Amino acid sequence: MVIADDDLLVREGIARLLEPSRFEVVGLARDVTELMQLVHEHAPELVVVDIRMPPSHTTEGLEAAQRIRTEFPEIGILVLSAHVEVHRAVDLLSEGRKVGYLLKSRVTEVGDFLEALDRIAAGGSVIDPGLVKELVAARRVHDPLGDLTPREREVLQLMAEGRSNAGIARRLWVSEGTVHKHVRSILSKLPLSDTDDDHRRVLAVITFLQAQYLPSS
Repeated sequence: MVIADDDLLVREGIARLLEPSRFEVVGLARDVTELMQLVHEHAPELVVVDIRMPPSHTTEGLEAAQRIRTEFPEIGILVLSAHVEVHRAVDLLSEGRKVGYLLKSRVTEVGDFLEALDRIAAGGSVIDPGLVKELVAARRVHDPLGDLTPREREVLQLMAEGRSNAGIARRLWVSEGTVHKHVRSILSKLPLSDTDDDHRRVLAVITFLQAQYLPSS
């Protein structure tokens, strides 16, 4: 794993937290130049990167993440930010594979952080629940999710967080079979291409994310 953050305490702190885990930190980067050098040198399994990096502290980290995804599509990417800037990361997140976005302030349990890294490394996606809730709360002109029931919207929101059917079932206190029925209903109601269910599930999450960024009324 490579960790990129301009804050010394943050990048060193994450590295220390990971010492007992299965992840080996092969490099720490303080800027995008160092990050890209380390990625080309080690081709790590995962990259943890802050959005705001030197010199302008705007979107350098995110732009680097998108470069890494283009050059090394098998590298998992976790965007770890102190700010709610998910609109800048929609293109990256919409791929729905080996990607995540977490807020630093909401990472309070080492176990949860390690679980998120494992899910990304295994090919899944992780999106901070706080970000998803903020998207859901926004009022929009057109809602492509309008045909979904409140429960189906809830299930889709949890899908967008990267949860499996079993994980959704545990969260909602229902059976996995019930969740499966909700997912099938969601996939049938959304305007998705005719492909396998796993791909349609990713497309459903993309539709959910994009729906939150339609122009406000």
